[in-house]
Amino acid sequence: MPARTPAATAPAPLAADLTEALKRLKLSTMRQLAPDVLHTAKIQRWTPEEVLRTLIEAEVAARDESNQRNRLRGAGFPVTKTLEEFKVTASSVPQATFDYLAGLEWIGKAENLCLVGPAGTGKSHLLAALGHAAVAAGHKVRYLTAAELVEQLYRGLADSSVGRVIDTLLRHDLIIVDEVGFAPLDDTGTQLLFRFVAAAYERRALGIASHWPFEQWGRFLPEHVTATSLLDRLLHHATVVVTEGESSRMREARTRTTRSRS
Repeated sequence: MPARTPAATAPAPLAADLTEALKRLKLSTMRQLAPDVLHTAKIQRWTPEEVLRTLIEAEVAARDESNQRNRLRGAGFPVTKTLEEFKVTASSVPQATFDYLAGLEWIGKAENLCLVGPAGTGKSHLLAALGHAAVAAGHKVRYLTAAELVEQLYRGLADSSVGRVIDTLLRHDLIIVDEVGFAPLDDTGTQLLFRFVAAAYERRALGIASHWPFEQWGRFLPEHVTATSLLDRLLHHATVVVTEGESSRMREARTRTTRSRS
């Protein structure tokens, strides 16, 4: 009769005082993994440094992942877009410009990105993709449409908290303002938008997208002097990309129609 193989011993639970200490230190991942790690370390004769390194690396990785999830949730992106999905060769964005933007150094330098061009030419996709990449790189990002931004500023005006609203936005490393010019602003809205851009100037990076060329921003910014001052600050330290070509959404719709007829 063959000898019976002894059952593998289960990891011993962590001592109660160690469990409580790790809980007080908010080291939840270390507390969860410690029994298995210590069990493995005993069997494989790990050095104390190997045990400590394994537990610390697991805790750091878990916190990094949690922080990234929180930053992504706080950014408020309407959809998930990635730089890998952006087809540079099919766009009017020069490869060198795309590579520079994807490197994200401009965010740390508090430079701006201004995308101008017709609807469907990749502006929003590129902005959102750069925002997602910035979050993954550890930056705090906030995404808003221009209408949402101005609405927040108007609410702040109503209760005298405009300064606090702007300060809260400027806690982010990159503030993305999409769809600038979709709706005209009155004089007050123009002044509020200028106040935000002036506050961000040389302090935080802005990502702006508009279907209006800069020389036509007077169509939705009625106060000429304020509009000029706003553009002066926005474009002083900025990468400007003019997108052009056929709308990708229209092209995809036509392709779907052709396939369905086939």
